[in-house]
Amino acid sequence: MRRGFVTTLVFGLIGLSILISLGIWQMRRIPQKAAVIAQIEAMIHDAPVALPEQPDPLRDAYLPVTVRGTFGDAELHVLVSSRDYGAGFRIIAPLTTDTGRTVMVDRGYVPTSAKSATRPKGTVEVIGNLQWPDERDRFIPEDDLEANYWYARDVVKMAEALGTEPILIVARESTGEGILPLPASVASIPNNHFSYMVQWFLFAAVWFGMTSLLLWRMRTKRG
Repeated sequence: MRRGFVTTLVFGLIGLSILISLGIWQMRRIPQKAAVIAQIEAMIHDAPVALPEQPDPLRDAYLPVTVRGTFGDAELHVLVSSRDYGAGFRIIAPLTTDTGRTVMVDRGYVPTSAKSATRPKGTVEVIGNLQWPDERDRFIPEDDLEANYWYARDVVKMAEALGTEPILIVARESTGEGILPLPASVASIPNNHFSYMVQWFLFAAVWFGMTSLLLWRMRTKRG
């Protein structure tokens, strides 16, 4: 009986230490993630640079860039809901730059009542941020390509549909009448480490309670 008591105690302490360690790790991750988000937020508003020849999805995420070119006639409509403006569409259009490249530009938001927005004519300059949104998961329905309804900004899939490079520039400034730019934002970057910390500490408390109860019963039974 004594051997079982000691084994249970050791096992309980090991489990408790692991759960507390995970909680402390998540606690330390809170300011680290906040610092990363703050760094990205600052970079979003930096002065724009020329579009890199081969942007890196990690290093150049949210990089402010400027391009000059002309918009094509095609456009994709991504169904979104803005807290400030209601349901509408983000207009994704191909832009052929003056250097001969063709990339995608998120020109901005239009309400559902104005799905076909006025296209800018001639050569335009676009200032915006590179973005590789990770918006598609198993809860997002399949896009309705026939109706031109997209439910996520899937960069690779949209590039294939428009025949462009897999590069998306989210415009900061309006590039057409009736379009409201919704610039790149850190709002979509999660920082859930506080809730993770609370969960691990709650697990530790439950583990401590269950282990204590089991040890008490073993000791009572032995007595």
